[in-house]
Amino acid sequence: MSTSTDSMMDSIPARSPAEVYDALFVPALFRQWCRVVADAAHVGPDQHVLDVACGTGTLALAAVGRVGARGRVAGIDPSAEMLAVARRNGDGVEWHDGTAEALPFADATFDAVVSQFGFMFFADQAGALREMWRVLRPGGHLAVAVCDAVDHSPGYAVVTELLHRLFGEKVATSMRAPFASGDPALLRARCVEAGLEAARITRHDGTVRFDSIRALVATERACAWTLGGLLDDAQFDRLAIAAEESLQPFVEPDGGIAFNMPALVITAAHA
Repeated sequence: MSTSTDSMMDSIPARSPAEVYDALFVPALFRQWCRVVADAAHVGPDQHVLDVACGTGTLALAAVGRVGARGRVAGIDPSAEMLAVARRNGDGVEWHDGTAEALPFADATFDAVVSQFGFMFFADQAGALREMWRVLRPGGHLAVAVCDAVDHSPGYAVVTELLHRLFGEKVATSMRAPFASGDPALLRARCVEAGLEAARITRHDGTVRFDSIRALVATERACAWTLGGLLDDAQFDRLAIAAEESLQPFVEPDGGIAFNMPALVITAAHA
């Protein structure tokens, strides 16, 4: 088990949600999806690319390496905290403050529009798809990734069940929030509503990895999008003790924890 991660756990309360996301969730969950989403959108040299709900910039910065010096990458997010971390993470991206439902770009501006793991939190999902489609050029590609259903991610399914048993449905529902759009039928309906009848929805496997069970639980406790602010110290200790037993099937020889977390990816090609 990594002592550096243990140190991170000790300092979580002093970190902003954006810093927690970038330092802990990105390496544990989200960085691996940059290649999948960029491939799905056919991101390549000299293109103009938009990353919607860019967060701390992981996908946008990966796209910079693909488009090269003659390409252009823009990232947009409604969180000033996320964008502040993104600006610290690297250069070569035009960062914008704004929402997916009202993109501040002209029609047919980008060769590729991508978004990973923000769609489930959009207030108007169909409206966001329409906006992303509007700014896409003819011949361009759209790729949007969301977490699959929590039942398909066994480690998080166990954590959700523990939360329900220990603290009730309200807390368990908060843990389910990132997985709320993990339903191909729901995504298909959103695409049809947005006028993207030809969109495809595919499932891709990914892996969650934390240095320990306690690291996973502590990170989720600090996450503004799941358990942030919901558990006091005594409740956290109860959850951590229960998780040590229930998550044992996912523990690896080095003490880390790993399990599958699939994603659903919406793709569409602009005629």
